[in-house]
Amino acid sequence: MMQPPETSSRRSISALRAFLASEASGGIILMAAAAIAMVLANSPLAPGYFAVLKVYLGPLSVLHWINDALMALFFLLVGLEIKREFVDGQLSTWPRRVLPGIAAAGGMVAPALIYVVLNAGTPETLRGWAIPTATDIAFALGVLALLGPRVPVSLKIFLTALAIIDDLGAIAIIAAFYTSDLSLVWLAAGLATLAGLAVLNRMGVERLPVYLILGAALWFFVLKSGVHATLAGVALALTIPLRTSPGRPDDPHSPLHVLEHALHPWVAYLIVPIFGFANAGVSLSGINVAALLAPVPLGIAAGLFLGKQIGVFLTTWIAVKLDWADCPENASWPQVYGVSLLCGIGFTMSLFIGLLAFPTSELLQSEVKIGVLMGSLLSALVGTLVLMMAKGPKRPVRPA
Repeated sequence: MMQPPETSSRRSISALRAFLASEASGGIILMAAAAIAMVLANSPLAPGYFAVLKVYLGPLSVLHWINDALMALFFLLVGLEIKREFVDGQLSTWPRRVLPGIAAAGGMVAPALIYVVLNAGTPETLRGWAIPTATDIAFALGVLALLGPRVPVSLKIFLTALAIIDDLGAIAIIAAFYTSDLSLVWLAAGLATLAGLAVLNRMGVERLPVYLILGAALWFFVLKSGVHATLAGVALALTIPLRTSPGRPDDPHSPLHVLEHALHPWVAYLIVPIFGFANAGVSLSGINVAALLAPVPLGIAAGLFLGKQIGVFLTTWIAVKLDWADCPENASWPQVYGVSLLCGIGFTMSLFIGLLAFPTSELLQSEVKIGVLMGSLLSALVGTLVLMMAKGPKRPVRPA
């Protein structure tokens, strides 16, 4: 029986609240994992910590298995979330896409420009221009979770939609600018596999094991092709069937929903924290003011902390003032500014892009980690303070 619109709406909101809660708790676990990594990297256990990451298991080191294989599952989940939101969720219509889309664009352009300006004198580091353009949805929602009801749900939805579009932009950047020398044979094998997955989707095949087996082959072909292997996860996600029907916007039996709900706890509570634990550890020995003000860490930190808040808040304000979109419901401008600051928490995706930007330089990778940690921590702390002090919009008093 078709559900009435009110029931469908309630189900959609309920599913969104569950998603926000799980992302937030995953973000808190990620914070803990990153903190543990920093402690280990600056303790007597540091040699063992770094040595374990370099141990080879088969063709790849432990660190590469985490960054190339486990993170492919992270990107698979990101792809599933992007597809669902655009087809069947908060980004399914143009009016819903306008404000987070504009804010996401501003939040990517401004940090990149700041990084480029600060690195203009060192051409070898310009390759890292995309590092401060990313927003870590789990980390940011984790901070919002700590603030409880101080932040209206509309702003959490706005942040989630913005971060999803931001992830889409980051995926496009990785594909376009961080691809190494291509092997046309392996790339052709990957494209043929992807075409086969698309055909299965068009034929109405909904058996997830078939898609996952072909998806594993796709990952292997992409790994060998020179395109970063994690993009295979996104490509696979776009072929997973999503059933929709009028009045039932969130069919729990749709293959995409089944896979997304199965993956989400593993990614949020295990894979992303493992990535953070493996990549956030950086030795602070020898770090001084000059090192912090080097072009790479300064460009990343300034891009995340200054660029994100300027780009997100300014474009949001302009879009609302020009009547292109409505301000998030029950949110004041100080609250919007606080959330704009939280967009500067770039952690997971920023670290990932940094590894791609400087794959052979341990020095630059360490500088990337320092910059990401500085910018993300500043954004989290100042954003939290602003949201704690910000009040909701003033409501006119109704006459008795």
